[in-house]
Amino acid sequence: MELLASFDAQFTALAPFIFYLIVWAIVFVETGLLFGFFLPGDSILFSAGLVAATKSDINIVFLILVILSAAFIGDQVGFVLGRVVGRPYLEKRKSLRIQRMIENSERFYQQTGWWAVVAARFFPWIRTFVPPIAGILKMNYYKFLSANILGAILWGAGITLAGYYAASLPWVKTFSYAIATFFICASIVSGLVNYLRRPR
Repeated sequence: MELLASFDAQFTALAPFIFYLIVWAIVFVETGLLFGFFLPGDSILFSAGLVAATKSDINIVFLILVILSAAFIGDQVGFVLGRVVGRPYLEKRKSLRIQRMIENSERFYQQTGWWAVVAARFFPWIRTFVPPIAGILKMNYYKFLSANILGAILWGAGITLAGYYAASLPWVKTFSYAIATFFICASIVSGLVNYLRRPR
């Protein structure tokens, strides 16, 4: 709570344009660039929603559009970097162990990768690494695209709106956690089902 209060106080003092720009940059870097894994994306989104609820010059609809664009573009950039840079790097490694690991990981992403991309949005650190890994493992682009869109909406819009309505409707925050729990559980169940269906 102290972390949220700190972000809330800092964001409130910013001019609207700077506020939108900083939020967009933080969300993009955390989701699109590997070195942004340490950024507190969830806290930023929740605090941004709180600020939008208290400042008349911050438009919640525009704020959500800013966040959705950053979250979507960030994951797309991570995917492309994985496909263009990461895959050629791994293919130069002739180790049988690495090649076997790539084959097993590709099989996983073919079977459960869609759920993994959506659910990863709700895990700090993990959401930074899943898109480039999906690119490295040549996950179907259109599957990744649809999972990216849904994940960006559920995570970006969901947590921001939870912050926006939290002051007057405390149950909203719980509801956002319920959505996250559903997709995380669905990802785990899907992985187990596919594992059990594999030929011995």
